[in-house]
Amino acid sequence: MAEKIPSWPKVTIRLYDDHNAEVKIAGRSHPVNHHDPRQASIQLVSERAAQLGRAVKATAIESDGASWPLVIHPDGQVEAVEAEGGRNGGKKPIWPIVVAMVTGCVLVLGTIVYVAVIKPNLHKKPTVTTSPLLPSLPGPEVQPYEFSPGTVPPGYSTHAGWSVDLAQDTAPAIKPDGTEVAILTTDQKVAVFDSNGKVLWQDKVPKDAEAPVYTTIDNKLVVAVATPDTLIYWAGGGAEPKQLQLPDGAKVQFFGKSPLIVLSGEDAGSMVVSGGVLKAVPNQPRLSTILLAEGDRALIGLYKGPLFWSAPDKPLQQVNPQKPGGAIEIQQVLAASPDYALVAWSTKDPERIIPTVHSTASGKIVAVCPASSISDVQSWDWVPDPNRRMAAWGECLINLANPWAQITKDFHPLSITGPFIYGTIGSKMYAVTPGRTPHLLDPAPTRPWGIAGRHAIVVYDSVLYALDPAAR
Repeated sequence: MAEKIPSWPKVTIRLYDDHNAEVKIAGRSHPVNHHDPRQASIQLVSERAAQLGRAVKATAIESDGASWPLVIHPDGQVEAVEAEGGRNGGKKPIWPIVVAMVTGCVLVLGTIVYVAVIKPNLHKKPTVTTSPLLPSLPGPEVQPYEFSPGTVPPGYSTHAGWSVDLAQDTAPAIKPDGTEVAILTTDQKVAVFDSNGKVLWQDKVPKDAEAPVYTTIDNKLVVAVATPDTLIYWAGGGAEPKQLQLPDGAKVQFFGKSPLIVLSGEDAGSMVVSGGVLKAVPNQPRLSTILLAEGDRALIGLYKGPLFWSAPDKPLQQVNPQKPGGAIEIQQVLAASPDYALVAWSTKDPERIIPTVHSTASGKIVAVCPASSISDVQSWDWVPDPNRRMAAWGECLINLANPWAQITKDFHPLSITGPFIYGTIGSKMYAVTPGRTPHLLDPAPTRPWGIAGRHAIVVYDSVLYALDPAAR
């Protein structure tokens, strides 16, 4: 059993006296002061094991220097591992015995509680309990403002119905349905507003927290922030957040619908959030790349295809991209975003490929761009509309509502907001809708981050402005 458990993270439990111990997990120290330091230390390690979704190896060191190799499971169960060379004179460790005693006491206590407390109250009406709520905090200053006339995006006025300062070099997050805006404030809080600028809730975050994002965890849309060692997320409504400790050196990516935790080092793999804990992405094929996460599963691609969905405790699911007309074979899986995979298909002409957008669910064709040169396509940026109405893949503008694509020569997409794809042709900015002639924007406006209610959300010099629609 023990030989099958990865050696990472390295866990050491050092007992100092009857009340003090130290737990080191992957080099990070956790002091323990408790009337039963063994039990408290095991609980701490088992919580980390639960985050990883598996048992972990640990070394327990007694105050007299005697050490015991252990295996600690997510449920708190402890197994003693036979020490090499029969160290410690054949003595048996106290650690598994302690846990067994605790478990036995819990069973006995559970019986007493059932007879004395639960059974007499079985027919009573249950009382409704609520989750702990966030503390009340001073709100950020929110006020109307006038924006610069020369940089207003098309269809909006210079009047901002509300504005608020942002933390330096951060960006707002807009809820997909446009009803909320989340920001990182100048005094290091996450604040969430409704579309009219009313603060719905706020909470303090660490100084090294990144800007908030809306993402999906365990089938719920949440607001999340990442720090170098923690993923923090709020379900909203003022409820307190949940926090997941990250492995050392891990990075959180939000390319997909859900966070993907990318571990450090070559061939280190990735993790997803499942049931409130971190679990490793299993069954990754050799020479493949993990592209993004959706719920508790990850999308994986081989260079020449196919695609795979991998989820903890489930078999690998293969997705074969459908071949477009005139194509020979997959030349390269280029990228992916929520619901879509971008694939370059080879043709009879070795210098030209067919750029194709595929469904990540079925592999079916979503849109086919005209055949283009390999060098051109490799420099194209993929900019999808969060509302799935349109997309721009470099020069290829796509209507997703009624799948159809066109080439707009030398167009470089930047963002999509409302009915417009914003981008440049040469040094000039344009707004374009697939099937229509690009509209020159001169002078170039401040591009909106998105639409919240009836407001265009723009950011300039670390201030968010919610612009009102222009009068008709």
